[in-house]
Amino acid sequence: MNMLLWVLQILLALHTAMGAVWKFSHSAEQTMPSLKAIPSGVWLAMGIAEMVISVCLVLPAFYRPLSFLIPVAAVCIAAEMVIFCVLHLRSGATASGPLAYWLVVAALCLLVASGRIWIRPL
Repeated sequence: MNMLLWVLQILLALHTAMGAVWKFSHSAEQTMPSLKAIPSGVWLAMGIAEMVISVCLVLPAFYRPLSFLIPVAAVCIAAEMVIFCVLHLRSGATASGPLAYWLVVAALCLLVASGRIWIRPL
């Protein structure tokens, strides 16, 4: 189980870091028209936060006392994905592909968070 959690953490860290780089180079509306409600300053701040979160997912591999950061980071990513879902639904968009993607990422994040809190803490 520990190996699975580490693989998921690394994949989520890469996913989140790529999302941060994307936020620095594209606006919210360019990314998904349903996300145009997010102001550009908030969009860039989310990119900065995502870079920090991606580091928090893998940093405990090198310094074990920071292992409390893993569930915190995973829950932050899950919350962001749920916010994207809400904005997508409130915009009236009918495409279900983005919703499925965001919900799967949120579920994986919650699996990592619960795994690190209850199943297999570091």
